[in-house]
Amino acid sequence: MRRLLLCVVFVFTLSACLSPITLNRAVMAYDEAVVNADAKQLLVNIARARHHQPLHFTRVSAIAATFNFSANAGASPALTGAQGGMLVPIFGGGVSENPTFSIEPIAGEEFTQRLLAPFSQHKFTLLLRQHFDVDLMLRMMAQEVTLLNLPAIQLDKRYRGRVRLPQQRYSQKIAYYNSPSDREGYEMFRRVALHFSAIQDQKQLYAEPLTFERSWTIPAGAVSAEGFQSLQKEFTVRYDQKEDTYTLSKHVSGPILITNYDPDTLRFEEVEDLYGLANSLIDNDVIFDIRSGYVGGEWPLRGAFRLRSFHAILNFLGHSLGEEPEYHVEKDSRTPPILRDENPINIMEIFVSNKPIPNTELSAHLDGQYYAINTKGPDAHWNQNAFQLLYILFRLTVTEAKSLALPITIAK
Repeated sequence: MRRLLLCVVFVFTLSACLSPITLNRAVMAYDEAVVNADAKQLLVNIARARHHQPLHFTRVSAIAATFNFSANAGASPALTGAQGGMLVPIFGGGVSENPTFSIEPIAGEEFTQRLLAPFSQHKFTLLLRQHFDVDLMLRMMAQEVTLLNLPAIQLDKRYRGRVRLPQQRYSQKIAYYNSPSDREGYEMFRRVALHFSAIQDQKQLYAEPLTFERSWTIPAGAVSAEGFQSLQKEFTVRYDQKEDTYTLSKHVSGPILITNYDPDTLRFEEVEDLYGLANSLIDNDVIFDIRSGYVGGEWPLRGAFRLRSFHAILNFLGHSLGEEPEYHVEKDSRTPPILRDENPINIMEIFVSNKPIPNTELSAHLDGQYYAINTKGPDAHWNQNAFQLLYILFRLTVTEAKSLALPITIAK
């Protein structure tokens, strides 16, 4: 009887131990399944874009997995032998799983926001601060670069040799498109992207919000005692006794600025000049100011990158497999040295075959052809980073329309 009781305790203890083990296995299995589904959807949609087919995404909005554990124990007399009077323990158990997946197409307003809306400058900067290669990001995310003609620059010795820019608007700006079919535009775009990459390699590329000071002057009589206290919470307040006025000032954070110098060293007039440039742009434009006297200053550049939508990124990748293949572009002679593996021909090299592609980590099939990311050879690391960036960009498009939580419930 004592042995029987020990067996019963063992069975139920084993059942309790299986619960967390099963939970861990289920979480990892479902996590891997969702990631693989999203990754294959990305590859399939690149293939669809190649053939000008409609792009379509579905998403797993919820997973509910219920696990039922059962255990039983008993005893029976031994059948033969001298020990026939002894009890033989009998115990058993089982586990059943009942997962429920909620799969929904991305459509309507969610489709517009996730796939058709261009990426914002803030998402671009967020990734840049995660140390993604700026050349990779620009080639994938930017549809064009607009360069402004730089006016004659002068050296201002009063400010430690920094460049002083005349306060004038630019009379000419030229857009260069990141499209292999536009040979002149594509090659200029690639050279500008490589120039930024060379600056980043030397850890001299800054991406910070443009901060400036705004001020207002109001008559002192227009401010009550309560109003004055309220103003002091938001503004720096200075009183002019002679004019009997208050001057209110406040630091305002503006658009993102990419530079080859520390933006905190800018003078007020320079900030005003750059802010005037930024005011003419939109939220999916990223302005830059590369000045002489700093790393990469042999080729001074000022202008803006215009970012694509995720739909446009997939179309670019798909068309590069057929009608608009990318090609090698050499860096500008004024650009500092770069490594060879930072200037591959393709943003992301994809194999296309009529037969299954062996030794691939990720592949997809569409209309009788197989597609796989090239994870071998000299550009393998670049291609893997490119696909990782593509996946992250897809996740960054998630809206607040519906929850993407993956609940798992366990019943014992």
